[in-house]
Amino acid sequence: MVSNYRGHLGGIIKQQRVSLYLTLQEIAAKSGVSASHLGRIERGERFPSAHILQRIAKPLGFEEDELFTLAGYLSPQSPMVAEKSPAYGGDRLDPYVARVLAQEPVDTQRAVIGILAILKSIAKSIS
Repeated sequence: MVSNYRGHLGGIIKQQRVSLYLTLQEIAAKSGVSASHLGRIERGERFPSAHILQRIAKPLGFEEDELFTLAGYLSPQSPMVAEKSPAYGGDRLDPYVARVLAQEPVDTQRAVIGILAILKSIAKSIS
């Protein structure tokens, strides 16, 4: 099951890094994970362990739970239940959006969570 998320997770990690204007070397220095290993994760050639996800979460502006859910290590909650969860940054999700998203496949829910995390990070950097 975890292998289904290889490219998806790596792409989200790369998008987040790029949106923060960070290089692989900068994330490596902040996380203690080698730049070459991070590059392989971003390209989908390697799948990160939970330990690696813990180390890169903060430098990338993610909550650990967000990355664990995106990686398939944690089961996603339906958006209605997760309205106050870290995956949504503690913000309430619009009830209509939550209902629509709850009807989508888990992969789509994970992609939306990743996009919301990226948008939240961008909004923070603009503020």
